[in-house]
Amino acid sequence: MINPATRMAGWPTWAHLLLAITAGAVGSMADAPLSVGVLILVPLLAGFALLRGAQNVRGALIRGWALGFGYFAPTLSWITEPFQVDAAVTGWMAPFALVLLALLLGSFWAFALAFARWAVGQAWVLVFAWAGVEMLRAYVFTGFPWAAPPQALVDGLAGQGLAWGGPHGVMLAMAALAAVTASRTWKALRIAVAAACVSLFVLPVMAPKAELTAHTVRLVQPNAPQDEKWDPARVPVFVNRQIDFTAAGPVPDLVVWPETALPYLVENAQVVFDAIAEAARGAPVVLGIQRRQDSDYFNSLVVLDAAGQVTQTYDKHHLVPFGEYMPFEWFFRHIEVGGLAARAEGGYAAGPGPRLLDFGVLGRALPLICYEAVFAHDVGGAPERPTFLMQLTNDAWFGARSGPQQHLAQARMRAIEQGLPMIRAANTGISAVIDPNGRVTAALGLNMAGYLDAVLPAPAPPTIYSRTGDAPWAVLLLLGLVAAVLTRARLRQSGGIDAGEPHA
Repeated sequence: MINPATRMAGWPTWAHLLLAITAGAVGSMADAPLSVGVLILVPLLAGFALLRGAQNVRGALIRGWALGFGYFAPTLSWITEPFQVDAAVTGWMAPFALVLLALLLGSFWAFALAFARWAVGQAWVLVFAWAGVEMLRAYVFTGFPWAAPPQALVDGLAGQGLAWGGPHGVMLAMAALAAVTASRTWKALRIAVAAACVSLFVLPVMAPKAELTAHTVRLVQPNAPQDEKWDPARVPVFVNRQIDFTAAGPVPDLVVWPETALPYLVENAQVVFDAIAEAARGAPVVLGIQRRQDSDYFNSLVVLDAAGQVTQTYDKHHLVPFGEYMPFEWFFRHIEVGGLAARAEGGYAAGPGPRLLDFGVLGRALPLICYEAVFAHDVGGAPERPTFLMQLTNDAWFGARSGPQQHLAQARMRAIEQGLPMIRAANTGISAVIDPNGRVTAALGLNMAGYLDAVLPAPAPPTIYSRTGDAPWAVLLLLGLVAAVLTRARLRQSGGIDAGEPHA
């Protein structure tokens, strides 16, 4: 019987590219809004099949690029939404932004397949290369790890592996399992591994319910559409809505408003702060706001005490490129293009880095503003272990469908990785309380105005990943890639490798 991968080697290039794009697109259904996590196996398995079908490095590069493009383009289709906020000015950029981003991210997967084919053409090299490029994607050019394959696992038992290995350890394990399943030998082992993968991806989280504290948090969700959020005629509506939600019902232990909840600078907002404090009736309030220091503007959050005074401040330090600041600013200023989300000329300045906020009996929180929750290493970069994570975000930028749901999935990843609960206030949703196992214990849905009172879960013991971070995985991946290079050199010296033939 001829192995399917052997038959693939005789296919024309266009057939390989069609297979790659299709497999990537099927894999995109593993992420929100469909969230069929097991489908992430399809592009992973396809990657190893495409490696065997590539006759040279160039062929592997093109196939990897097609696979990545097929996955990232539909997964990140929400990226067109920010350009529609002011469609008359920026709408024309939307399709270019999606295509270019998908091609850029696809190039990481292309490099992984090309490197594996260049080295020895063997599956074990692709395991290290694929996990390696995913780690690079989290760091280079300030990083963009959105839609990493482990993101698809948060609903299943497999997602709990994030507590052990974080996103990069889990990615390495996923690639290794896919390599075994796609291999041409050890049929019984392949069947067993495939069954285990499907089970781990499909089975729900089996950990016991998280312990609860005695403290109630209130998450305020004003539901201000992005095209109305800064409209002077609509600003009073959204501000008063949040004040009314703060004043409603019993007094919670903490009130949290979303990112840029107030359209003022801190130094001009004391009258509003006084009204908020009166509505909060003694409870501390956290809210997103901008502030100015000398000539710099910051996307910040402040903590108000019972008297409406600012007692703590945090400045966002991991800014969104082309959103909150412009790389190569001199060039874009010359052509009069600015950041989509920047409310200050020249964009925002970056804050000094992670810090903890003290909430007394509730404990200490690590604040994350929007995009910062995408980065596992940012969350792990806290100076000390917090009691809980706190994200303020404005997901109105991400549209009303897949973007906010995928952003929530990443917040859940951070909770699992650290073994910490997260409270999340989102302008248009999804506001949520997440337990240390990544389960949403309470939520306020998309495109709803309201508030959510929920009991704050207690932190779990520190996870392995919270203690080690990415360093051990970076070392392991580097060793694997060095081994691939040395193996190639040894085989070339012995005449056992030919650049024209795959060795899978």
